[in-house]
Amino acid sequence: MRVLLPFLMLGSVAHALYFYLDGTASKCFFEELPKDTLVVGHYTAEEWDDNLNAWAKHDGISIYISVDEMFDNDHRVVSQRGTSAGRFTFTAADAGEHKICFTPSSSSGRPNWLSVLQPNGGIKLTLDLAIGSSEIESTDKTKLTDIAQRVRDLNARLLDIRREQIFQREREAEFRDQSESTNSRVVRWMFIQIVVLGITCAWQLSHLRSFFIKQKLT
Repeated sequence: MRVLLPFLMLGSVAHALYFYLDGTASKCFFEELPKDTLVVGHYTAEEWDDNLNAWAKHDGISIYISVDEMFDNDHRVVSQRGTSAGRFTFTAADAGEHKICFTPSSSSGRPNWLSVLQPNGGIKLTLDLAIGSSEIESTDKTKLTDIAQRVRDLNARLLDIRREQIFQREREAEFRDQSESTNSRVVRWMFIQIVVLGITCAWQLSHLRSFFIKQKLT
């Protein structure tokens, strides 16, 4: 299986393969992954059905999935137990070799020793593995829809805030224009008052001068 997995690295498109598991023995893959590489896996486990004379799924099968970082003292990044069909995802935190293991168990009541009577083992595991996947999983559509709705709500709020800001700027501009117009009218009125007062004072002085002159003459 070590030889097969490098072919899965040829792009982000998922590739499928299947293999057989004997009893409860684990099957492991060793994969060199670059840093920040997303790995998405879908699996289906089937057991031999004598009545159907074919491989078939049943509820008694469970698969334990583990992913260890070989370069980091076998640090485990995935520890997941699932049913006969499911998915798992992880992202490589650092570049290095990862060990991906699948360990089956079955409550079908079929003795493990019968697995040796079947060709290739007792459980057939089909694995669809995408390395560097950017596909949108169908199970995540609800979350993505919710996130998209929240983004739309935030955009709507931002538009409301922008419209409010534009309205406030327009009001400020209108108030500023009105204030400038009022100030200019006040200045003009003060200038007119000063001119009128000046003219009045000049007339009064002229009148008083004439009055005093007439008084001296008489």
